Amino acid sequence: MSLVSVIHTWQVPAPALVAARELLDEAFDGEFGDEDWEHSLGGVHAFVWDGDELIGHGAVVQRRLLHDGRALRAGYVEGVAVRADRRRQGVGGTVMAALEDVVRGAYPLGALSASEDGQEFYAARGWQRWRGRTFAMTPTGVERTEEEDDGVFVLPVVPLDLTGDLACDWRDGDVW
Repeated sequence: MSLVSVIHTWQVPAPALVAARELLDEAFDGEFGDEDWEHSLGGVHAFVWDGDELIGHGAVVQRRLLHDGRALRAGYVEGVAVRADRRRQGVGGTVMAALEDVVRGAYPLGALSASEDGQEFYAARGWQRWRGRTFAMTPTGVERTEEEDDGVFVLPVVPLDLTGDLACDWRDGDVW
């Protein structure tokens, strides 16, 4: 039986954070860097445990997204991973259900950048592909992020024009 815990970064015991980082490193074949990990911190984590083994993780962190002349607080999903031997068993859905509850309860929208492999999963859960152009608000001004256009998904809690422009706040590493 799997146990889900939803907890803010500051409350997570250090061994659980270590386990989450190790899970993400394994799930992303060593391509989950320090900046990616940093993006996953400072918000609410969903941990799925099987006994004392971490089998799933994801986080929601607050970001600002600019859309239609408004700066919206967004629950941005980061660091979603399931242990390889537990994939396709509902663990990812359990993680996302917990994160979606956080988004719906605290933000006007959720957002995430999905890999090609993850896009079908998120779409099946009701996340909608952003059909407009994407941008980033950088230290040197607003810059187009055309390479991200097909991978940004949102979970609107308030009405949004999904064909409009969407800009994310700046951060080191991958901005989306």
